[in-house]
Amino acid sequence: MARVVHFEIHAADPDRAINFYASLLGWEFTKWDAWEYWMIKTGPDDQPGINGGLIRRQGEIDGQAVIAYVCTVNVDSVDSHVAKALELGGQIALPKMAIPGVGWLAYVKDTEGNIFGMMQDDPSAA
Repeated sequence: MARVVHFEIHAADPDRAINFYASLLGWEFTKWDAWEYWMIKTGPDDQPGINGGLIRRQGEIDGQAVIAYVCTVNVDSVDSHVAKALELGGQIALPKMAIPGVGWLAYVKDTEGNIFGMMQDDPSAA
């Protein structure tokens, strides 16, 4: 069975995307000297989760539907994080919904048009 071990964000404006995710989720970005690539640390190594990377988008978005894996991040409040994403220039892709017995989920677009999910654990969600 294969597991997700890394994710990658493609951005037309890496600095704008770094500001968005650092401000919204507290992620740490470290520039990789070998090329225009930033390593993303999403949390402590002793907690479940994966880290990723950010790269300048290679080509233009042509207006077609997003074709990608959607990564979801665990947040303490979907409502407050969606509000903050909007303040930072993001957009709602799919509004908050209940995942019964699991929690609350919303999909947003970042400043680069990438869709990602934000999940709030709540076993009472219905």
